[in-house]
This record gives sequence, C-alpha cells and structure tokens, in this order.
Amino acid sequence: MKRLIIPVLAGAMSLAAFQAMAADKVTLQLKWVTQAQFAGYYVAKAKGFYEAEGLDVEIKPGGPDIAPEQVIAGGGADVIV
Repeated sequence: MKRLIIPVLAGAMSLAAFQAMAADKVTLQLKWVTQAQFAGYYVAKAKGFYEAEGLDVEIKPGGPDIAPEQVIAGGGADVIV
C-alpha cells in the first residue's frame, strides 16, 4: 500500500505546481459606462472569482465614443459586451 501512496502523492503535488503559473490576462470592454447592468463583472472581480479560475481581468468601461466591435477588431480587448 505504501508503494502506491507515494507515486499518487507525488503526482498530486506536481499537479498543484501547475496551478501556480501566472494568470491569463483578459481585457473586457463594456458597451457603456459603469452602471448596474455590469455589476456582476465588477462583483466577480472584487470577490476573486476570476483569479480563482486563473484569469487576470481588466474591465474597460465604454461610452458614447466607444464602439466595442471596433475595440476588439483593433486588438484593444479580448472580450466585448
């Protein structure tokens, strides 16, 4: 039994090491200025939900002069709303 536990423990520890890598950077472009309809994105960031999934999320507010489709087409964001 001890012979089985050691390789399993070593495998589990090596998997834990992979989770220590840097978070993936993601930029989220909102379609309008910060308001209640986008609260979920901000709450998820504040509570660390993105970090728990290995994401480093930057939330960019929109506005009247911001076209999210053009922002993502130009490489200024990874995700648009």
